[in-house]
Amino acid sequence: MAIFTAACVQTSSAREFQPNIATVGAEIRRARAAGADFILTPEVVGMYEPVRPRHLEKAVGEADNPVPAAFRDIARETAAWLLVGSLAVRVAEAKLANRSFLVDPAGAIVARYDKIHMFDVEIGDGQTYRESALYQPGSEAVVADLPWGRLGMTVCYDLRFPYLYRALAHAGADFLSIPSAFTVPTGRAHWQVLMRARAIETGCFVLAPAQCGEHAEGRRTYGHSIIVGPWGEVLAEAGEEPGFVIAEIDTAQVAEARRKIPSLQHDRAVSPPAARALAAE
Repeated sequence: MAIFTAACVQTSSAREFQPNIATVGAEIRRARAAGADFILTPEVVGMYEPVRPRHLEKAVGEADNPVPAAFRDIARETAAWLLVGSLAVRVAEAKLANRSFLVDPAGAIVARYDKIHMFDVEIGDGQTYRESALYQPGSEAVVADLPWGRLGMTVCYDLRFPYLYRALAHAGADFLSIPSAFTVPTGRAHWQVLMRARAIETGCFVLAPAQCGEHAEGRRTYGHSIIVGPWGEVLAEAGEEPGFVIAEIDTAQVAEARRKIPSLQHDRAVSPPAARALAAE
């Protein structure tokens, strides 16, 4: 049982590394000054480059990317736990990983997670996304230890695949990180209800920092960074502007929610439905 304070940074990332490091670094320091022990940043926090060839050209391997080193320095400076929501990391000549990093207060990277589910969709109004054209999907779920419990690491579009969160909860997760860059139409329709659903069905806290505002080439993201308790209650939610939201996290609420609704104990293996011929009239 433990109590700590979590903060979700909300930003509108630009095309280049250094402006994002400066902007997000300032918000991390503000959140730490406000009492946050664990500070999370959004998906693609280091670079938001919507033009695919430019994105591929700018992306570098993890060792050459200035963002992890800068955020590791900030973790040491602030003595806070940090989640670097995700960075585009080159893993092959023409492929990137959408990688999330957990950094401890000593500046060590203690866990990495590569986004599993690729955002390949057509959401209308001419908006088409083909994440798999640029990114290589991850294949492993990741749970990492924090001083207050266990963190299940995911990224954005993973949110729509409940089985992943069920697996993380069964692996001992008490908290779920969902750094995101949600589109405006899908955010308005689905963001909060999906976040609350993932919390309710797992009995976990959900910590979801988000991109917001207008980016290069007119791309827009929804914002509304959110912290949800294990009973599904919204503890903090941002609007559509950069900044951060903060909330106290009482880990005893995880056990209490799961005691009231012990659905994780009631999971059963289910065989696929058999194909059945329609009866003749």
